[in-house]
Amino acid sequence: MEKAVIRHIIRQCPACNFRVPVLAGRPEGELCPLCGTATVVAVPPYAELPAAAAEPSGYRIEVLLDNIRSTYNVGSIFRSAEGCGVKHIHLCGLTPDPSHHKIKKTALGAEKTVRWSSSRNALSKAAELKKSGHTLWALEGGPASVPLFGNVPVNPELKPVLVIGNEISGIDPEVIDLCEKTFRLPMQGGKTSLNAAVAFGIAAYYLSFGITAL
Repeated sequence: MEKAVIRHIIRQCPACNFRVPVLAGRPEGELCPLCGTATVVAVPPYAELPAAAAEPSGYRIEVLLDNIRSTYNVGSIFRSAEGCGVKHIHLCGLTPDPSHHKIKKTALGAEKTVRWSSSRNALSKAAELKKSGHTLWALEGGPASVPLFGNVPVNPELKPVLVIGNEISGIDPEVIDLCEKTFRLPMQGGKTSLNAAVAFGIAAYYLSFGITAL
């Protein structure tokens, strides 16, 4: 069964020049939300063009989320994970699972296609994965970390698991002790870290598509 095509139109206000996309066939946007003037159709119904499928040039990773508290971060991570072919997401500690209705807002259906499982204890799950032959890589700052770009080992047998930590406290130190490497993303400016979901997306896409030597 083909996926239903969602079409939008662009409406524009002739009075205040406000311009906004709305779902085709719906009344939203017929009146300008700023000044109340009747809007006009600036662009007729259109649909987003599907992206061409890309061939991975690196690892098919798994992911361990260590006590991620935000449902929106988890949903965003699911969406990025689906896009770059993540094999499995391990939801640990207080990390919410896709049964939470708020995850659907940012996952946009990816929570139905990406494999996942829940564990109460990130340290126990990390030890289990390491014992089964996986290689754990932490995405975390600190003096022991090395830049992600250009420092990822090239070995198809590694079966890497990317570990993402809590938005405030980071990764459990004992989980980091189990990781073979700790990677950081380069930063400029006053901030020392990125949002967890944003950082995951950058790292996951680099590991999946940016390593051409595998």
